[in-house]
Amino acid sequence: MTGWLLEPLTYPFMLRGLFAAVMVGAVCAVLGTYVVLRGMSFFGDALAHAILPGVAVAYLARWPLSAGALAAGLLAAAAIGYLQTRVREDTAIGIVFSGAFALGIALLSTVRTYTVDLTHFLFGNVLGVSPADLVVTAVLSGGVLLLTVAFHKELVLVSFDPVLATVLRLPTSLLRYLLLFLLAVTVVASLQVVGVALVVAMLVTPPATAYLLVRRVGPMMGLAALFGVLSAVAGLYGSYYLNIPSGPAMVLVCTGIFLLVLLFSRRARPPRRVP
Repeated sequence: MTGWLLEPLTYPFMLRGLFAAVMVGAVCAVLGTYVVLRGMSFFGDALAHAILPGVAVAYLARWPLSAGALAAGLLAAAAIGYLQTRVREDTAIGIVFSGAFALGIALLSTVRTYTVDLTHFLFGNVLGVSPADLVVTAVLSGGVLLLTVAFHKELVLVSFDPVLATVLRLPTSLLRYLLLFLLAVTVVASLQVVGVALVVAMLVTPPATAYLLVRRVGPMMGLAALFGVLSAVAGLYGSYYLNIPSGPAMVLVCTGIFLLVLLFSRRARPPRRVP
């Protein structure tokens, strides 16, 4: 058993992949708690696809893909936040998602080899994480977690009782934009590990699993982070020994944990209300 656990860690690329997977599993689960509680799953998926134009521009200009993705993600989050003040939230998300995704496809169509070169962007390649990628992931994930801890009470209040938040004169609009920007940064941090097509699963499934077991926001975040890290590590080992892509392996483990918890939670006590 010890040899089975330690053998993959003898390779430097596996160690880098493990560190990146742990960071992404934790930060996606923590931010995903707000996504689940606020019913923003569609936003996470839309934002993941809306960064495609930034990736395309960075690819064409020979810039780092993460820089283009981050710029596009922040712009998309700002656009959705602004449009939400004029139209319904789902309408705003649909407009930005479809327009940005179409623009990204149009830009990528000018590159003949984009289907090969950007496969890892779509589905992740945690085993290809370079030292520079690891630093970027660590900086983005650490910044997201620090801001989440710093504004945790305010974000929870705005999520559950926006009227009270307004009465208390909290900057509700700024907090709403802050959450959108944090989600954009989280998506960018997860690109190398799980890719655009699968990042929404890491944002939603661990918090949804924790929601079946607890109702308080703090314990839910902690349990979601545990499920996210466990899924990332187990998926990475499964990718190594079963010779399957790392991103899908992590999502499959994550989904399996959710199904197991769902099966046994039916016999558990009735759910408590969120205070």
